[in-house]
Amino acid sequence: MENKLPYPSQKAREYAFLLLKFRMRSEKELTERLQRKKFSDAVIGETLTFLKEKKFIDDSDFARAWVADRLKKPFGMRRIRQELKSKGIADSIIACRIDEVKKDYCEQELVERIARERFPKIKGVEPQKAKSRLYAYLLRRGFSPDVIMNVVNSCL
Repeated sequence: MENKLPYPSQKAREYAFLLLKFRMRSEKELTERLQRKKFSDAVIGETLTFLKEKKFIDDSDFARAWVADRLKKPFGMRRIRQELKSKGIADSIIACRIDEVKKDYCEQELVERIARERFPKIKGVEPQKAKSRLYAYLLRRGFSPDVIMNVVNSCL
């Protein structure tokens, strides 16, 4: 059986499929990975067009899956938004995907639950230091500073 694709295009597709086998990727992520492998812009463009036409990559689907996965960790909306932005997802798609999950998302309850789980680990620490550690931990996870402050003050 004869292969109809030029060699670099075939290699680029194979590499893209290898990457997609492990997890979904955004268009920007695939572009960067193909550039790192020194494929030409023309070959990258052709590969991405093929993958989009065949529905192997779709930034909207990627964002939906990413948000769902990150909420299981759990991370806050600020961090999820930042991660999607760094992966090259358009602001309109990010806003749409976050709006979809916000109706079932209560940041206050989530932060309270995480704080209760975390609290026993910092029991022996002086109150101000414990407060600071808990605040920093929750902030790194992407929760709103106002919500964190309310929860931390009520915990300690």
